[in-house]
Amino acid sequence: MTSTIWTEKYRPASFDEVKGQKEIVEKVAAFVKSGNMPHLLFSGPAGIGKTTLSLVIAKQLFGEYWRDNTLELNASDERGIDIIRVKVKDFARTRAIGDVPFKLIYLDESDALTREAQQALRRTMENYTKTCRFILSCNYSSKIIDPIQSRCAVFRFKPLSEQEIGVVIDTVGKGEKLEVSSDARKALFEVCEGDCRKLENIMQSCAVLNAKIDANLVYSMASVAKPREVNEVLSIAANGNFIEARKKLLSLMLDYGLSGIDVIKQIQKEIWNLYLDDRKKVELVDKCGEVEFRMVEGSDEYIQLESFLAFVMLVGIR
Repeated sequence: MTSTIWTEKYRPASFDEVKGQKEIVEKVAAFVKSGNMPHLLFSGPAGIGKTTLSLVIAKQLFGEYWRDNTLELNASDERGIDIIRVKVKDFARTRAIGDVPFKLIYLDESDALTREAQQALRRTMENYTKTCRFILSCNYSSKIIDPIQSRCAVFRFKPLSEQEIGVVIDTVGKGEKLEVSSDARKALFEVCEGDCRKLENIMQSCAVLNAKIDANLVYSMASVAKPREVNEVLSIAANGNFIEARKKLLSLMLDYGLSGIDVIKQIQKEIWNLYLDDRKKVELVDKCGEVEFRMVEGSDEYIQLESFLAFVMLVGIR
């Protein structure tokens, strides 16, 4: 399965187009400049440039022949051992077109590969190292077996900072003729949490409705409650008014279409802004973890959120 970034009209071709990850980009650019490189393992959250950097590497290495010399697979769709034994091995065993002595295989979401497929991949990396280089991309490097990690240069990507997100907002806003208020910029950073892909999707959704983007529009399109409203729910509960807090929380969930997991994650962020002493805040964060675990395991989210609000009330009034 080919991911959209390799086929859509916009295709980054320069290392300068990769936002953030300055140290990683510099090291990878040095590999490319030398005309040789080891197998690479990119790990980190979604939407921070792993696939984009891989595409830039392919274009810089192979130029006009990058399509012929690059194989891109999404391991979450094709993660069986047959994919490694057939498609990857067939591509790896042939020589590259052009001056570069090796081909490039980009394996996205490689942490979704079964352990059997990873063992087969290890042997393929070993046997065809003269004619092929691998770039493995994953969210969690711990899910990649040690023999593969030891064969790769490991680069750990980090979420984009507020300043780097600001650069992307300015670039998109200027190109699409959008007016983004200062409150909206802050809201966009809070909502995307360093994920550039999520940021651009939210901005695109907002632009369809209005070229002037404000914080209210951002929160509405991202299906996220405003931090002030979440803080108000917690404050009401902490002051001993459980019924009113419960009513307002239910209203928030219905207005924004939030799931229990969405709500508890926002609550966890807002706990630190409550007017409670630090010890009580720590107790609430601990309870957040317990409630989130129960939801993931299948408990009723409304009952769990009610129990959390009851706990907030007990902590607040004692």
